[in-house]
Amino acid sequence: MTKKSQNIIFNHVKRFSLLVIFSFFLVSCIKFKSSEPISGPEKARKNIEEGRGVSIGNAVKGIRGGATTYEFSTANPMWRASLETLDFLPLTTVDYSGGIIITDWYFDTNSNTEESIKIAVRFLSNDIRSESVKITVHQRICKSSGNCKIQLLNNSNIQEELHRAILKKASLMDKDQKNKKK
Repeated sequence: MTKKSQNIIFNHVKRFSLLVIFSFFLVSCIKFKSSEPISGPEKARKNIEEGRGVSIGNAVKGIRGGATTYEFSTANPMWRASLETLDFLPLTTVDYSGGIIITDWYFDTNSNTEESIKIAVRFLSNDIRSESVKITVHQRICKSSGNCKIQLLNNSNIQEELHRAILKKASLMDKDQKNKKK
């Protein structure tokens, strides 16, 4: 080994050693909390003081128009109507928090065509309006040699029929839900 390469290695070792020593000093300055057990009521009081708990006041504030509202998927008529409308198709992705439903490739077993479709339903809001849901339909045509061509079907009959069916079903579900509350 040459003298120059030895100096380079020595400098790297020296820097690494300084880094390790500095890290030890830095960690020694950190004050660790004691791990004494805390009783349940005391822990709940501490969490509420730090703003980590749920109180009745916060829950009522959320109902009366606070910034955050949580809604379960079973309470959303658009979501339920979409799932019921697409229940004959195999689903690959169903994500309520992301607001998307994606089907698997579907083809009619009774026809001899080599065409299949894939449907994606994306929710833009929870309101029952035409603009609240976006439906995209992809078509795949496969030749016997295994070559497949995939294209987006814009303004197709399938897309329009699904859109209409979901909105109609969602409005009926919403109406039924409101009648049950009366």
